[in-house]
Amino acid sequence: MDFKGKVVLITGASSGIGRETAIRFAKKGSNVILVARRKQKLDEIANDLKKFNISTLVCECDVSDKSQVEKTAKLVLEKYGSIDILINNAGFAIYGSVPDLTTEEIESQMATNYFGMIYFIKNFLPSMLKKKSGHIVNVASVAASFGLPGIASYCASKFAMLGFSEGLKHELKGTCVGITVVSPIMVRTNFFDHPSFQHMPKYSPTSLSDKTVAKAILRASNSPRLEIIVPSVVRGVVWMKNTFPYFINPILGMAFRKQLDTKKH
Repeated sequence: MDFKGKVVLITGASSGIGRETAIRFAKKGSNVILVARRKQKLDEIANDLKKFNISTLVCECDVSDKSQVEKTAKLVLEKYGSIDILINNAGFAIYGSVPDLTTEEIESQMATNYFGMIYFIKNFLPSMLKKKSGHIVNVASVAASFGLPGIASYCASKFAMLGFSEGLKHELKGTCVGITVVSPIMVRTNFFDHPSFQHMPKYSPTSLSDKTVAKAILRASNSPRLEIIVPSVVRGVVWMKNTFPYFINPILGMAFRKQLDTKKH
C-alpha cells in the first residue's frame, strides 16, 4: 500500500511504539492522528512531525473511557470523514500474582488493553465498511499465546485481543477491510516503568527496539495475515506450545515463577 495521503489513527501515541509508528507513517506521507492521555507529549510529537508537511491532529483521550473515545471519534470523523488505518496500540501491565493484585488493578488492564480496542473499532469500523477500504492493526504481545505467572491479567487482555481479532477477521471477509494483530516479544520502552516491575530485570538480551515493532506495524497495515509475531522465529515457539503444551508449559511456568518468587522476597 502507498501510505501517502492516508489517514492513520494511533492510540498510545505519546511514547515508545506509538511515537515511533507515528514518525514512520509521517515519513511515508500519511496524515497522523495522535491519541493518548498526555497532551503535552502529543503536542511535542505533533511539532516534530511538522517537517514532513502532513496533517496532524492531537486527541487527548483515555481509551478506557467509552465516552472520551466517542468524543474523539466524532472530532476525527468531522475533520477527515473517515480513517484508512486504525492502530490500537495503547496498553499497559501491572506485575503481580492474582491474589496480590486488587480486582480494580485487573479490571484496569482489561479496560485499556481490550475494551479500549473495542471502543475504537466500534467507532471507526462503520465508516471503513461504508467506503469499502481500511485496515485495523491491533498491537498485542506474544503474551496473547502464553498464560504466564505474574502477568496473568495482562495475558488475559492480550488473549482476548487476539481472539476478538480472529473472529472479526472472519466477519470482514469480502468487505475490503482488513485486520492484523502484531505480537512482539519484550520491547525496550517505558512499559516497564510501572512500580510493580521495580524488582524485575528490565529487559532481556533478546528484547526489541520500538523501531523494530513500528516497522512490523507498517507491514501489518497492508497484510492479509491475522497475526505477525515479532521476531518471526518466535512463531516456532508458539507452535511448539500449542502442539506440545505438556512439555513447553512446565518450562515456561517454572522460569516465570522464579521471577515472581524473587519479587515476593
